[in-house]
Amino acid sequence: MMNLSTVIAYECRYCFCTPPIKQLLNDNTFLPFPHHHHLQRRSPSSVFYSSFNSLKLPNFLTGNSLFFRMERFRSGSGINKKKQMVEHLQHYGVISSKKVAEVMETIDRALFVPDGTAAYVDSPMAIGYNATISAPHMHATCLQLLEEKLQPGMHALDVGSGTGYLTACFAIMVGPQGRAIGVEHIPELVASSIKNIEKSAAAPLLKEGSLSVYAGDGREGRPECAPYDAIHVGAAAPEIPRPLLDQLKLGGRMVIPVGNIFQDLKVVDKSLDGSISIRSETSVRYVPLTSRDAQLRGY
Repeated sequence: MMNLSTVIAYECRYCFCTPPIKQLLNDNTFLPFPHHHHLQRRSPSSVFYSSFNSLKLPNFLTGNSLFFRMERFRSGSGINKKKQMVEHLQHYGVISSKKVAEVMETIDRALFVPDGTAAYVDSPMAIGYNATISAPHMHATCLQLLEEKLQPGMHALDVGSGTGYLTACFAIMVGPQGRAIGVEHIPELVASSIKNIEKSAAAPLLKEGSLSVYAGDGREGRPECAPYDAIHVGAAAPEIPRPLLDQLKLGGRMVIPVGNIFQDLKVVDKSLDGSISIRSETSVRYVPLTSRDAQLRGY
């Protein structure tokens, strides 16, 4: 049985972490795959899942978590339908919210990944410019952490919006009376994300103006549209950027990875009196929240 305390989690920009894990794996050691930060199986030993709800273990399995990675090995050809993807995440306790399940069925991931890729498999995918689209379980995790702040009429900011998938999900949740803003510092990704959204169920919201994507430095947020009930950040900052804290609405919530070598996904809540509370949701490994030039150079 592998030593769970020694597992190292890996992350990519706009990528993936896991929510609390309800199953324990019994398998041989996995090693980090160096180029795409996936986790590589060392041997073909059998896999089984067992409940350990009574144990108080930390949420340390992140990135392409062993849990989801091994399920793909077990299931063979993987998932090829969005409803099957959502049911898979519900089955393993990643999605517990009916609203999150509905939005992930409404916004078709296949429209936001490169042509010819397995859109519904629980894995991140490269989208060019040293960026990726997150694995579905990370999308689900962030949507659930922010669900209370993505009610109809609320405002949401997605920093590092990439292909536009999560921004489109935000837009569906806040509806036409709300506002969903994506900020991405690669102009080519901004242009392609808008095309992706135009093919999706969020297209009317883009046309009406309640959904927008802008080219810019996400570390500075988007003050023109602030304050925001919900802010999501898809890369690790050494510390929480002050502009994002300032643009968080009273009563709002931000989800952001923080740290350098050792990182935690932080849940930041701003109370109605302006005080800030921060808790760690899980350990993660993201690439840096950095400049456009640094990203194009490979950080």
